[in-house]
Amino acid sequence: MTMHFIRELEQLKTSMVEFCAQVENRAQIAAAAVIDRHGENAQEIIATAHKIDDVELAIEENCLKILALYQPVAADLRFVVATVKISNTLERVGDLAVNLAKKARALTRQAPIALPAEFTEMSALATAMLKDSIAAFVKLDPAPARKIALADDEVDNRKRRVKKIAEAAIVAAPETAPQWITIIAASRNFERIADLAVDIAAQIIYLVEGKIVRHSGELE
Repeated sequence: MTMHFIRELEQLKTSMVEFCAQVENRAQIAAAAVIDRHGENAQEIIATAHKIDDVELAIEENCLKILALYQPVAADLRFVVATVKISNTLERVGDLAVNLAKKARALTRQAPIALPAEFTEMSALATAMLKDSIAAFVKLDPAPARKIALADDEVDNRKRRVKKIAEAAIVAAPETAPQWITIIAASRNFERIADLAVDIAAQIIYLVEGKIVRHSGELE
């Protein structure tokens, strides 16, 4: 293993840790913007969306360069492959943060409604799952990765409950339909963030153990 390769790999790891932190931060800000109706924070997430895309592309290009120049094997190869997939997943989380920010901005332009507890709970659960999956990646620890999927059903259950609450509220007060439709759409975004956290967890297990569990049912 050459010193050049070691440096490239270390730089890739550093870039990924920084990217993880950026995406997690944006998801947290976007989620809070929806809950708190904070339009200014939402606008900042929307305006800087291109930064996440730029970082993801740079990491992918670096991975391809490492594969072409050094032809890594075993654990190093798994790290590079998993990094490509995780960075792509993080970029999709970044897109969902933008979607949430747009919904937060929409809510600030509408009359306030009382958010159901299930909605705030699923927001907290989804962002916690993302945080835990990122921490597991940084530590290269498959144990917490396996626990992340356990919360996914809780997010799904709350999403279904939010939809029922919203439908009943619209029937009772049709003038609130725009707000509730926005809430339903935001709940889908939170559900998708939770799903992507599970995808990251699967990649961590592959990275550390060499096991592909994505379709095995091990994380269900």
